[in-house]
Amino acid sequence: MRKFLVVLDDSRECLNAMRFAAMRAAHTGGGVTILSVIPPDEFNHWIGVAEVMREEARERIHAHYEVFAKWMRDKQNIDPELAIREGEPVAQIIEHVRSDPEIGVLVLGAGVDKKGPGPLVTQLTKNSGSLPIPITIVPGDLSKEKLEEIT
Repeated sequence: MRKFLVVLDDSRECLNAMRFAAMRAAHTGGGVTILSVIPPDEFNHWIGVAEVMREEARERIHAHYEVFAKWMRDKQNIDPELAIREGEPVAQIIEHVRSDPEIGVLVLGAGVDKKGPGPLVTQLTKNSGSLPIPITIVPGDLSKEKLEEIT
């Protein structure tokens, strides 16, 4: 089964990427993997603090995942899987893509403010020539109706 990999982060554009991935998976008989990356700890010398921060990050990720997963199950009949990695986000996304041969498309949401599409879109498009799969970039300001139309 081909899976759509979508990145769960704190950006607003993440919502449209989630919607797109779920709708495409539903229409094509695919699956969805939601990947969240916990960035490296800045408090490596404070082991106890780092562990607490890591656990809080995992709890937050699970809470956000459950919101998206419930919508995907209820509205698109897709049961997504969650993957959590730790490290530099771009490197971890690339490594996850390479580690799972069922992943067929990476779906990213693009920011709409003046700062550009966002760091993940910027960095991953620079690496797109060496990725084993295509990247779909979903504009962050597309309406639900437009997403339904194009998926």
